Amino acid sequence: MQKRKNHSPSFKAKVAIEAIKNEKTLPELSQIFGVHPNLIGKWKQEALKNMEGVFAGKIKSQENADKIEKDELYKKIGKLEMQVEFLKNLPGLR
Repeated sequence: MQKRKNHSPSFKAKVAIEAIKNEKTLPELSQIFGVHPNLIGKWKQEALKNMEGVFAGKIKSQENADKIEKDELYKKIGKLEMQVEFLKNLPGLR
């Protein structure tokens, strides 16, 4: 039995964009990319559905998401450093 392929988001986006262009049919794209036409159609619909959210700011860019995550991690590091210093200064723990 063949293992299911997990396609990267960038690959899905590339295939969906080609499908949105309508320069080739889904069966043609299927042969080019090695993906079933129904799956290409699904990715195309998903891309079109989510496109509005990207421009409306509801879907964050990866750069924005990385910045937010980085800020949260720095806050967590600061909090942990404070806890370590507090515990170091407790009497009887040495």
